[in-house]
Amino acid sequence: MLFVGDDWAEDHHDVEIVDETGRTLARRRFPEGLDGITRLHALIGEHLPEPSGRGESVPEVVVGIETERGPWAAALVAAGYRVFAINPMSSARYRERHSTSGAKSDAGDAHILAEIVRLDRAHHRQVAGDSALAEAVKLAARTHQSLVWDRTRQILRLRSALREFFPAALKAFDELDALDSLQLLRLAPDPDTAARLTRRQLVAALAKAQRRAPEAGADRIQAILRAGEAAASTTGAGGVRRDRDRAGRGHRHPERADRRPRRGGGRAFWSSPGR
Repeated sequence: MLFVGDDWAEDHHDVEIVDETGRTLARRRFPEGLDGITRLHALIGEHLPEPSGRGESVPEVVVGIETERGPWAAALVAAGYRVFAINPMSSARYRERHSTSGAKSDAGDAHILAEIVRLDRAHHRQVAGDSALAEAVKLAARTHQSLVWDRTRQILRLRSALREFFPAALKAFDELDALDSLQLLRLAPDPDTAARLTRRQLVAALAKAQRRAPEAGADRIQAILRAGEAAASTTGAGGVRRDRDRAGRGHRHPERADRRPRRGGGRAFWSSPGR
């Protein structure tokens, strides 16, 4: 289970996620609206276990928030989270019990709400979403949530693969799921190809992705990719590359040493391993 404390204000939400032991997994501030709820789904998705594909149920996500009204709360309920409306008086009493200063802060209140639903949710009311409008929102919200979670998993897998195979890409591309990053990875999916990209190719790719100031971005990315290729030439894949270079300069593979054509009676023939 994951427990989320959501301290809302007029234009933003302070969020904290804790696990079943109370260990804090993440803290963020999100803007109100679709962008904020999308980023919240993505943050929760980062801490979900990888599905095994054997029919395991999705981990339960429990949210504590001090309101049950508005599109944000409705979207949380519709996404399938268990949402508990926590009375602000209860939050204040909990803060006084567990804090020597009793001082209020947005980040601290998010932690308090997460702890309330982790330890004491049985004594609070779960928000229901059973109206016709809520059912309509539920379909759209759950589809949106599933897409965000799927995208987050794909990004994490891509980041892991690049960290092993193409680390320079992690420095060159600010957001792996951004249109310009995907455009460039499609154009140059490996370090060797990326290092050979010309400035004109980079500018064209960034402009196609509607990146602002594509010229400046192209210079920065090209420098990073070529620096990464230079670093790789001394370790890892670079060692393999040097072996290939030596082979191309006349160093024969030991297993092929006996396969040179020999002349006998004016005819060329290949020696067999048994001869």
